[in-house]
Amino acid sequence: MNIVVIDGQGGSLGKSIVEQLKSRLTGHEITAIGTNSLATSNMLKGGADHVATGENPVVVACRHADVVIGPVGILAADALLGEITPAMAAAVGQSPAHKILIPVNRCNITIAGVQDLSYAEYIRIAIEEICRQCPQVDH
Repeated sequence: MNIVVIDGQGGSLGKSIVEQLKSRLTGHEITAIGTNSLATSNMLKGGADHVATGENPVVVACRHADVVIGPVGILAADALLGEITPAMAAAVGQSPAHKILIPVNRCNITIAGVQDLSYAEYIRIAIEEICRQCPQVDH
């Protein structure tokens, strides 16, 4: 399974996602793409198998991903303080991959009915969802 993690700003959310995926999954490729070099660097520190930075890597990776995971803002042009370009948002939205989105209310997006949980809890729930879809998961 090819899992693509997309994050921006400081990349701390993406780094946490990568760390937890690496601790739970074996034999699956994790590609981390940052909207800036700091986010990319932090996800690399988290253990991603492949990393890249910027718009074109998001576009290319989304074509072949089985799962795309990141903050909800990756679906909205100009989100993450303008770091998500229209092409990035379109690539994520048009990707045939299963999308797992972490609610982050700082993106000027509010998802009605979403519980008020910590980032750690949202990440745990997201990782559980990926693990349900992946064979060879260490539970």
